[in-house]
Amino acid sequence: MRKMYAFSFLLLFVTSIALAGTVNLPQTGQTNCYDESGTEIACTGTGQDGEIQAGVAWPSPRFTVSGDCVTDNLTGLMWAKNGNLPDSGGAWDQAVDYCSNLTLGGYTDWRLPNVNELESLVNGAESNTATWLNTQGFTNVQALSWYWSSTTYAGSPGYAWVVSMDDGDVTGFYKSYNVYVWPVRSGQCGSFDNSVICLPKTGQTKCYNASGAEISCSGTGQDGEL
Repeated sequence: MRKMYAFSFLLLFVTSIALAGTVNLPQTGQTNCYDESGTEIACTGTGQDGEIQAGVAWPSPRFTVSGDCVTDNLTGLMWAKNGNLPDSGGAWDQAVDYCSNLTLGGYTDWRLPNVNELESLVNGAESNTATWLNTQGFTNVQALSWYWSSTTYAGSPGYAWVVSMDDGDVTGFYKSYNVYVWPVRSGQCGSFDNSVICLPKTGQTKCYNASGAEISCSGTGQDGEL
């Protein structure tokens, strides 16, 4: 299976109070340190993420449950509580359409999340982010599985970016693959407190069909439109 990995742009989080030209990154969640064999060691003097813990601290609680919805108090995004809608997922174009037409919790402005939004849920302290999320108010978050993003892989637009809620892996899948779907809707960035992080755009401005041909973005619900 062909994979395309990208790391440099996925965690560029900015806050609503950031001054022009500055970026505030959230902490990854990691607090432990490890040697090259994977054995846990004391963090002092290692210079590892677990020692430095650079970035904005997560709010407590991180998530707030309200009926069928869960708000991430770090990003302001509201997610479907059920991490498996519809049951067993679908192809990419079906996923985009499903989220765009969803009514849940009294809201009709759901959409398929972009790749940055999906990555924001990954907890660097956990060996399995899905297991952790299922203790934070979510249900049915799928481990050892992938979730569609609305972001097309521009280098090969027959692919779209997907994120694993097991280990946070990011790669590209053919849009015809059957992959899990997790609807999101935008929060009002900065409406909670100064710890809320605003996610950046991915940079995508074009839209593509399931075959990878460029199409008009209007009404697609894709990352390039929204």
